[in-house]
Amino acid sequence: MKTSIAVVFGAAALVAAQVAGAQGYPGKPIRAVIPFPPGGAADALLRPLAPRLGDLLGQQVVIDPRPGANGNIAAEIVAHAPPDGYTLLFGNSSLPISVTLYDKLPYDVTKDFTPISLAALTPSVLVVHPSLPVRSVKELIALAKKQPGKLNYASGGVGNTMHLAAALLDTMAGIRMTHVPYKGAGPAIVDVLAGQCDLVFVNIAPVLSYIRAGRVVAIAVTSAKRSTVLPDVPTVAESGMPGYESATWYGFLGPAGLPKDIVAKLNSTIVSAVGTKEMRERYVSLGAEPETSTPEQFAAHLKTDIGSWAKVVKASGAKAE
Repeated sequence: MKTSIAVVFGAAALVAAQVAGAQGYPGKPIRAVIPFPPGGAADALLRPLAPRLGDLLGQQVVIDPRPGANGNIAAEIVAHAPPDGYTLLFGNSSLPISVTLYDKLPYDVTKDFTPISLAALTPSVLVVHPSLPVRSVKELIALAKKQPGKLNYASGGVGNTMHLAAALLDTMAGIRMTHVPYKGAGPAIVDVLAGQCDLVFVNIAPVLSYIRAGRVVAIAVTSAKRSTVLPDVPTVAESGMPGYESATWYGFLGPAGLPKDIVAKLNSTIVSAVGTKEMRERYVSLGAEPETSTPEQFAAHLKTDIGSWAKVVKASGAKAE
């Protein structure tokens, strides 16, 4: 009986401490860990958002880049952090992809995180070198079927969304293009501009000026609906590949066990900050679509993504290097 009473009082004390913590939250700066180096898409999206979140929360949101291992280093830091709301992950689609891409991870994606809210979606655009005689997805597929393995596509590395967006098209269209991985999106874009590679699936922002200058030709976007930035460019789905969708999401997650009051406060703050006219316009200028969610919606999205990307990773034969 004494043991049972001790357990009950211990649990009650823990709940009371969590509630008290939530009421006084945040009482110090919050660390937002990002999985990629400064200058990348995650940094570009979080940098203008962090000060607005800080203003609303009354505490600074400090950006902490921890690149490496396709996002796993940053994810592990947050998965093993105290569940107090002071260490968050600004993660992206690499999180569900890694479940299948890696044989073993130092965390469990479905058990070691508390989804808080999505922040943005960044569709990729399929661009080809002007010398390639295709101006639509249907023409690209027809050429790839006529010349199996001859067309090559660049990517920022094995197993990233640039690679898997092309692998998904390969699988759905029944074609075979040759993958040429680079160490990052920058070198991949350079070689497509130079005509060394035929095509690339890449975030809109870094190639927008090249599209407008005619140095590459945009033939489709990978999202379910057309991009606000490129409204005249059709989606892959409406170009003869119904059901095709490959957009990278970015969102906030905390460690497992994050108190519900803190989750609710962070969620409402993120939704308010992303929903401002200034932030929405900023995101659109970066080729991103502002997209928030409830914690439950984000959790469901993450679970669905794990299954969806598993099929693509397995079909592509990709394995972490």
